[in-house]
Amino acid sequence: MKDSKTILKELFRKSIHICSSLVPWFFAAYYWYTVYGLLIIVSLYYFCELARLEGHPVPLVSLITETASRQRDECKFVLGPVTLVLGIVFAALVLPLPCAKIGIFALAFGDGLASLAGKLFGRIKIPHTGGKTLEGSLTCFTAVFISTFIVSKNPVVSLLVALLAMLIEVFPLGDWDNMIIPAATGGLYWLLTM
Repeated sequence: MKDSKTILKELFRKSIHICSSLVPWFFAAYYWYTVYGLLIIVSLYYFCELARLEGHPVPLVSLITETASRQRDECKFVLGPVTLVLGIVFAALVLPLPCAKIGIFALAFGDGLASLAGKLFGRIKIPHTGGKTLEGSLTCFTAVFISTFIVSKNPVVSLLVALLAMLIEVFPLGDWDNMIIPAATGGLYWLLTM
């Protein structure tokens, strides 16, 4: 079993990721309020992170950031929340809402669960991926296939979207996969269902 502190940190971090699956419902009910709200939140986070790095932590925000940050982010700007929000907003702005929903679900469930599965069950390391595991990548594929199928009811489209999500997730992109996964998978879904 892996280090329990690392697992708890990853669980906390990825629970935030998975909670982003709720955003499509806000887009459906309050599209522009949600876009502006997310942009305001990410802007406030940006300034809170700058303050934290200058030795002036903002009580709740800095505590959450420090609790959720990875070891590689120590003493650095924690970029994950910024790329997560911007990836979601970008997908919602450039894609029809049903397609953006597919992309946001791919990010929330696929990328979110891949890391957890890799940390908990990962045994087979994939070469040249920065430590990613086969178990994590297969979890990404499965989560995206299921979430896409639930929305689309199309197994072939779901398979192709899941393959793309898994391929993006397996590359060692750091936090930048948060920007790429929603637009790429939602865009592929759009092309396949046009």
